[in-house]
Amino acid sequence: MASNRHVGSLGLIFAMLLAVTGCASDPLMLKIVSAPEALIHGKLNAASDTKPISDLPGGGMLYATDRAPVGVSESGFYGGARSQALRVGLAKLEVGDSDLTWEKAREISILKNQAAHYPLRVTGVEEFGALDPRTPLTEDGVSDEAGVARARFAKEINERLDQSSQKDVFIYVHGYKVVFENPVLISSELWHFLGYEGAFIAFSWPSTPKSTAYFGDIDAAAGMARNLRELIEFVETSTKAERIHILGYSAGTRMVARAMEQISLINRGREADPKRLGHKLENVMLVSSDIDRDVFSAYLADGILGSQRHLIIYGSQRDRALQVSGLVTGHKRLGSTMTSSELTPAFRRLLTDNKERISYINVSNAEDITLDNGHGYLRSSPWVSGDILMKLAYRLPPEERGLVRDPTTGILSFPPDYLQRMSAIQSASFAALCSNQPTTTAPITPNCKTKPLPTPSKK
Repeated sequence: MASNRHVGSLGLIFAMLLAVTGCASDPLMLKIVSAPEALIHGKLNAASDTKPISDLPGGGMLYATDRAPVGVSESGFYGGARSQALRVGLAKLEVGDSDLTWEKAREISILKNQAAHYPLRVTGVEEFGALDPRTPLTEDGVSDEAGVARARFAKEINERLDQSSQKDVFIYVHGYKVVFENPVLISSELWHFLGYEGAFIAFSWPSTPKSTAYFGDIDAAAGMARNLRELIEFVETSTKAERIHILGYSAGTRMVARAMEQISLINRGREADPKRLGHKLENVMLVSSDIDRDVFSAYLADGILGSQRHLIIYGSQRDRALQVSGLVTGHKRLGSTMTSSELTPAFRRLLTDNKERISYINVSNAEDITLDNGHGYLRSSPWVSGDILMKLAYRLPPEERGLVRDPTTGILSFPPDYLQRMSAIQSASFAALCSNQPTTTAPITPNCKTKPLPTPSKK
């Protein structure tokens, strides 16, 4: 009887996992994201808003993937099977309404209208080849002895950096149960909201669009971290990038955190070397992080804070998917914000004494935080997406982004008057930037000719 109850409990938990983490009806398409709060108030207005969404600089989105290409009889471009080679290339995009501009799409999302009629879609890819063709266990049929793929990929990145006021490379790492196209589409949105500054790379690891693939996907997320590390090293050594930022989401944060740990171990004894691996890593963001807290604690012990200049963790107590993941695995997740009683004295000291190196942000009270089961707030909450973009674009400290810090725990959060704080901060800084006043943060220049859109009324 006890055995039957155990099996029944496991079945119930698994059913919850399927329900909470259900995916969209069409995994190849993506609805337009809600406008970030920073953009609503005008600071991130992009000069290219009047251009069609599919008209990306450089002809498309750069990508890197360790997925194997699909077979002749299959649809899409890369599937869920793993590849030992890290392939790179350029993805082409289109939107349901070919004449739709980002300006119009922004108005739609700000007004909280349904954007279902304006989905984004990947229509084609141009693969350059593999960055690292070494395949000791699996023959992938990839050869790049002359370094053609590396040279082409570096050229594409450098062309984007040459046209940018900042030499930043942004890498987005997706979550579990999505197809190749998902990170490409999300990266295109994020890059647009950054005003097409720098170069954006969509990193697509071999997850599969099946709810039953959870355990296989999280295995792949951690196990394939080497390829992300290889991409970081390539960008550092082969391009004109001055800073590298990484945004990891959900199960993808396992890959990001594991890669950072590997970098910290490689760099032991070389901490003062200006050319050490990861020396250009600026911001590493872990959003809705599906990582075992104890595993992450071990990463901290291995010196993960030394792998980048600033590590930022976004967490929510209202993330249902991570609550279920904790039940399934038996271990609490990093992205489920710790309560005051769960914070150890050592972690409190870490957050209060290392403000320049680590930020732990509780987003439980952010706008629209419970949409998409409380797990998809990277795109559904305009407060969270706005804060992420403000940090990436302007490298501002938390207090200058409207956040408040608990002096006893060091945890940051969105205060009740966040919108008023945001508006006041941005009005002053936007005016300063547009009057060419000196700044210490080397911000992305806003489009000063564009008037901020009106603040939307509450639902």
